[in-house]
Amino acid sequence: MGNWIANNWFSVVVLATWLGLNIFIFINFFMIFEKGDSYSYTRELLGSALAWARGSAACLNFNCLLILLPVCRNLLSFLRGTCTCVQRSMRKQLDNNLAFHKLVGYTIALMTAIHTIAHLFNVERYCDAAQKKTDTLPGELSSIGEDGTWLNPVRSPTVTPPYFAFTTIAGLTGVVITLALILMITSSTEFIRRCYFEVFWYTHHLFVIFFIGLVFHGAGRIVRGQTSDSMETNNYEKCHNSFTQWQNSKSSNRDDDDHHNDKCTVPAFQGNEPGTWKWVLAPMILYIFERTLRFYRSRQTVVITKAVSHPSKVLEIQMQKRGFKMEVGQYIFINCPSVSALEWHPFTLTSAPEEDCFSVHIRSAGDWTDNLIKVFQEQAENPPRLEVDGPFGTASEDVFQYEVSMLVGAGIGVTPFASILKSIWYKFQRDDQRLKTKKIYFYWICRETGSFAWFADLLRSLEQEMICSGKDGFLNYRLFLTSWDSKIAGHVVIDFDHATDTVTGLRQKTSYGRPIWENEFSKVAEWHPKSTVGVFLCGPQALGKTLKQCCHQYSSLDPRKVQFYFNKENF
Repeated sequence: MGNWIANNWFSVVVLATWLGLNIFIFINFFMIFEKGDSYSYTRELLGSALAWARGSAACLNFNCLLILLPVCRNLLSFLRGTCTCVQRSMRKQLDNNLAFHKLVGYTIALMTAIHTIAHLFNVERYCDAAQKKTDTLPGELSSIGEDGTWLNPVRSPTVTPPYFAFTTIAGLTGVVITLALILMITSSTEFIRRCYFEVFWYTHHLFVIFFIGLVFHGAGRIVRGQTSDSMETNNYEKCHNSFTQWQNSKSSNRDDDDHHNDKCTVPAFQGNEPGTWKWVLAPMILYIFERTLRFYRSRQTVVITKAVSHPSKVLEIQMQKRGFKMEVGQYIFINCPSVSALEWHPFTLTSAPEEDCFSVHIRSAGDWTDNLIKVFQEQAENPPRLEVDGPFGTASEDVFQYEVSMLVGAGIGVTPFASILKSIWYKFQRDDQRLKTKKIYFYWICRETGSFAWFADLLRSLEQEMICSGKDGFLNYRLFLTSWDSKIAGHVVIDFDHATDTVTGLRQKTSYGRPIWENEFSKVAEWHPKSTVGVFLCGPQALGKTLKQCCHQYSSLDPRKVQFYFNKENF
């Protein structure tokens, strides 16, 4: 429990604050429109649907203010850089940016549903009131205010709800906003993002249309309340039951002021000033600045120094770019105009900060990566032009802030740890005394033997360097092969007594099957009883849940003893 609090207390504070503000904003605006005197006559037409529509609209504005902030990567990288002296729990919150982005997005979807349903009732009631006779209060309210002080926006009894929805600013922008949101939400599912990333990428940029529609949605000032001057001469409690006298007041001789003041004058109404732009203007400007900076950096020349095709359809690209500075575990976005002029895809850097160039390893995982690998193979002598944006920070930047680190990579998810291990190799060569980390446990889980090939050379270099520097106990690595055939099994049996592994050629023998994480964590906890252990994962969600549970289970309740802190790559 103590470690859970240490890992999550700041996230809990942020979520509790966010939830509390949502509840406060909803209730505050709900009560204004449900109990406010200026909306008494409006409630005669719409009932409580008015308050539900306005309460959800206020929460929409608040969450639309937040939705862009978690995807401002330069802002997050800047905050991560300025938070190096802050507790790791606060820095870790920045790594939950996409989770918070999704949470806010789902909240926007929920509030949009409430807002839309409430306004469907409102439009229906507006149309019904417009058809009533003037000897009823709804009918009288619908007939007054031809000079712009009207209450009911439906000015003709022949207007239908569909006609209203497609002929008013509020209705038309509402339809556009809702359709854009539906497409963005549905295309953001895990299946679509993994199998049809291009669909997700293109539809997610409908947020531009969403925000434009949102800003203009309230321009028609459909929801209206009684003016303050009108409330002085037409008090709802006094006048709503004697609405028939309004007609007499309108037609009476008003020369007699005293006689006029004894009567209820015709109420006048006005629409609320559009306020959504006040909520979203600042984040929109910030995001425009973010995209401008990205565009500027992406236009800088990228020189491809080397491209290597590895087994298992993995392409390594080594590049150089003026002014490019990175930290371990960071990632970049890559665009290849000859493949797609608009699509940008994130890739973790596999190079070390100490190297003269930066590199990525790209595995075939969809149409875009397939086409990119194909283009590089076809144009080996003259590789295609690439545009690069970044680098951006991730949780792996903190790997050297822990005394002990456990690095877990699944498949191509090993890429951030390639950067880390290379950096360690350079630090050993320079005999860097500032290295806080005393021990690293590295786990790599793959389905096929070909996946080990491109990484084995780095591990062999590390093995040799650690032996030469007398630090052969610094890195403990375990490779796990989860799928194998009878041929591999035969080689393993025959070469069991060899000093090196049959599959990788490394001193450390490959394990077959999946790690038993309970055993791994219990061993680390036993060997490092008073250490702070950072657990870093680049892999699937299911594995993340297992590791997070183990972090909580094997951390001591005594903060002076072993503590495991879970970190996961998110981009």
